[in-house]
Amino acid sequence: MGIKKKTTKNPPVLSHEFVIQNHADIVSCFAMVFLLGLMFEVTSKAAVLFITVQYNVTISSNEGPEETTVNHFHHGIKDLATVFFYMLVAIILHAIIQEYVLDKINRKMHFSKTKHSKFNESGQLGVFYLFSFGWGTSILLNEHFLSNPVNLWEGYPHLLMPFQMKFFYICQLGYWLHALPELYFQKTKKEDIPRQLVYISLYLVHIAGAYVLNMNRLGLVLLVLHYFVELVFHISRLVYFSNESRQTGFTVWAVLFVLGRLLTLSLSVLTVGFGLATSEQQGFDMAAGNFNVLLVRISVLAAICLTQAFMMWKFINFQLRRWREQGQTQTLKKKQAPAKSKSKKEKTNGVNGVTSNGADSPRVKKEKSS
Repeated sequence: MGIKKKTTKNPPVLSHEFVIQNHADIVSCFAMVFLLGLMFEVTSKAAVLFITVQYNVTISSNEGPEETTVNHFHHGIKDLATVFFYMLVAIILHAIIQEYVLDKINRKMHFSKTKHSKFNESGQLGVFYLFSFGWGTSILLNEHFLSNPVNLWEGYPHLLMPFQMKFFYICQLGYWLHALPELYFQKTKKEDIPRQLVYISLYLVHIAGAYVLNMNRLGLVLLVLHYFVELVFHISRLVYFSNESRQTGFTVWAVLFVLGRLLTLSLSVLTVGFGLATSEQQGFDMAAGNFNVLLVRISVLAAICLTQAFMMWKFINFQLRRWREQGQTQTLKKKQAPAKSKSKKEKTNGVNGVTSNGADSPRVKKEKSS
């Protein structure tokens, strides 16, 4: 017999399957166009608009013996181009983590379809939350926001940002924007799309709101706090997938989740409700970036409070469903235990009393003859 050659059918070019399978390569080529644009003088100005952080402001200070210059940045409409480029970078990094890390683990663990999608979600978000938490914490420590909480509202509007803070916000917006096309690239189930769209939209609205309203310091603190809690959850879920008996992480996450919501509300009310309300810089001035008016403060607090209430409602439903599932598994184990004991007794009786062909066992024969 002749050896049959393995035939792999390639999808038609520019078909849905072709785009899904090769989306990382397509996006990489698209991103390379901007990088190659830096090499030519004609296109370098346009390429810089997408790749580098815009709106640089140089401030000179005479604190030491020599005059030093410090670069700060503010936001503007050109940031949309930079966010778009780093959205492409996020798509490429997403594909690299998926192909070279998560897919290899999936092949070894042999997860079901449901666990497969949840494992991929926790793997991707776990890496992102870990990176963002570390980066955000370093900014908070360098800018001394944690040691002196008054800096969260003192000197508002915080129009100028250091490079690390502005680049952090650019990357955050780029990442959560990349999550929208990933719903198509990852073939997300229709029933999961509404849930994904809700939390992606919440991230984009809150991050963009803090960035545009010049509440970037408060936004950074709340993001770092939230990312830490979410990081614990996704690590706990990854540990649970490796061994279902390890559920201690979910208990730790539940405690941190409630504490995180309380800290978020406390910091928000302290900064917006008291700090900005008593600030000398009151009024609405688009040019100066000042949005410290009653309507904006109420809107910001309402958005934060409603989001925290929504998250607590989802958290309570999750805990109730988890306790219900644990109760069902315990009842099933209790029902299976007596059934197993009965079957064992029947087997022992059969061995002691009757042989497999229906005749009396040797021991019973001896008892009868005696």
